[in-house]
Amino acid sequence: MIDVATAAATAQRTTMFGAQWCGDCRRSKKLLDVLNVDYDYVDLEIVDDGADRAHAISGRTQIPVIVFPDGTHVVEPSDSLLHAKLTALGSIR
Repeated sequence: MIDVATAAATAQRTTMFGAQWCGDCRRSKKLLDVLNVDYDYVDLEIVDDGADRAHAISGRTQIPVIVFPDGTHVVEPSDSLLHAKLTALGSIR
């Protein structure tokens, strides 16, 4: 389970949990990059507890899991959903 300190730290910035082999992850990461969003990327192939952290946040095994500064998250978002959420948060214009 994710601890409170980790959850609080994650909630301060947008954080994406993903892997290179995942097409949805590559798509979401590309959108974040194109929109010039300042975010942290947790590569599940490199970070030992990354998959456990993503699962603790979402309750699911699908990726990407994207956590926003307001404490909400999305799993496998469409580009339009991700764009709308970032706009609502003021992360992009």
